[in-house]
Amino acid sequence: MFKNLTLYSFDRTWNLTTAQVEAGIAQARFLACGATAEQSAGWSEPRGIAHAVLAESVGDWLIARYTTETKVLPANVVRRAADERAAKLEAQLGRPIGRAERRDLREETRLDLLPRAFTRVAHTHIGIDRRRGLLLIDSCAAARTEAIAALLMRCLDNLTLTRLTTATSAATQMAAWLLAHDAPGRFAIDEECELRATDDTGSVVRYSKHSLNNAEVRKHIGAGKLPTRLALTWNGRVSFVLTEQAQLRRVRLLDGVLKGSAEEDEEDAADRFDADWTITTGEIGALATELIEALGGMLAPEA
Repeated sequence: MFKNLTLYSFDRTWNLTTAQVEAGIAQARFLACGATAEQSAGWSEPRGIAHAVLAESVGDWLIARYTTETKVLPANVVRRAADERAAKLEAQLGRPIGRAERRDLREETRLDLLPRAFTRVAHTHIGIDRRRGLLLIDSCAAARTEAIAALLMRCLDNLTLTRLTTATSAATQMAAWLLAHDAPGRFAIDEECELRATDDTGSVVRYSKHSLNNAEVRKHIGAGKLPTRLALTWNGRVSFVLTEQAQLRRVRLLDGVLKGSAEEDEEDAADRFDADWTITTGEIGALATELIEALGGMLAPEA
């Protein structure tokens, strides 16, 4: 399920079918790193079942999963092994080896060690909301979200993705909500925020498990500090932290929204995947729509 969300928008007239999306992303199916490859990235099965589909259809949404595998080879391990080789080579040659020779030896050592390196595998789910024209990426790391968006556009014809831009900045709106201690619609302000000065001092004030309905918070905002993070709850069902970049961190469906058992057989797990993603996309889709409205509406890319 989604934990940290970065939102992209696309033209709602884009209308590839599920089968077309499946065929498109299959061109970049994830393959594990080869012996000398340091990293591999691509699309893998959202259910985690080998040879299953890469694009799961859930109502108006498509769920896909981006996977990376990275070889973990610490620099000090390479350096130590290369130094040992250099010492043996110098003994054989009867002379010190030069800087260029040492650099080449270190690169050879690194390539020789790669097949034995540990690997780190990471998965990132994405949700394509075709009705709303939104792409939700379960990450707030810029490098990762940009890589995912770029790969998706390469795989799918006529898809242009743009980071979500709203008419009013999230920081400005969060400041207004804190000053009034009133969030719009079905949003409610929780007990956590971060305020940062906009001048050269860059001073930061953080509140955690603390009522934000107080004169001190309003004083900080009046002095020029703007919220960079604000904890909110939507409709009593989803809690999250909104950032100044309009990202959603620590997204959590509250107790009772998702229901399931830890002890499930394979058939139950398949049903649970469908049920959980149906509930999640329904809740997050409605939340995203109301959040965009609360931030003044979505701006088209050309605006």
